[in-house]
Amino acid sequence: MEKIKTVDIQDKVFEETYTAHIQKNGPNWLGWIPDVPKVKCEAPTESVLLKTLEKRLHEALVAEEEAWEKQFEEDMKAGKLEHLRKEALEDVRAGRFKYL
Repeated sequence: MEKIKTVDIQDKVFEETYTAHIQKNGPNWLGWIPDVPKVKCEAPTESVLLKTLEKRLHEALVAEEEAWEKQFEEDMKAGKLEHLRKEALEDVRAGRFKYL
């Protein structure tokens, strides 16, 4: 195995940059993104690896966002956020807010 290199990969939709670790291992390339453990793959060339990592990163970010939205909706339906709504209304009534 060769030395691990780091490469920045930007997700254009979420406008965030992640650091990928890539390494040549025999005839193939291995890659992973430590901040998103689900994103790892192997490819025959460095360029294919980087494209695959970028695609899998985006897929993982979309999946995380969808899971977050689903949990948020479930929490709202279950009333778990009701106390926050009440606090916000109290703050508005008391004038504790700023117009943005």
